Amino acid sequence: MNYTIYGEYWMDIKILEDKNNVLLNRRELDFTVKYEGPTPSRSDIRNKLAAMLNAPLELLIIQKVDTEYGMQEARGYAKLYADEARMKEIEHEYILKRNPAPAEEKAEGEEEAAAEE
Repeated sequence: MNYTIYGEYWMDIKILEDKNNVLLNRRELDFTVKYEGPTPSRSDIRNKLAAMLNAPLELLIIQKVDTEYGMQEARGYAKLYADEARMKEIEHEYILKRNPAPAEEKAEGEEEAAAEE
């Protein structure tokens, strides 16, 4: 089992379909996530997928993650772009906000910590 620990729990990602879309210069991935405990966050799933694909995190977009009621499993759809310019040209702004670059994620976490103090 190829699982990853997130928090106190584990998750396992299996890629069901990996399709190369030459026209849009990206790879399109259908995957399932089996997990224990609460549903993993988009950033946890994104980090694991990027590591599995040996791809830069900033070029990977998690489009959707749908959970099954009563099951510890979710299906998802992700896109891996070849370059950042093409990604920004194609993707909607709200999707890009859901998938921030790693530097932005750290900055947001530091702002929240400063606000709590």
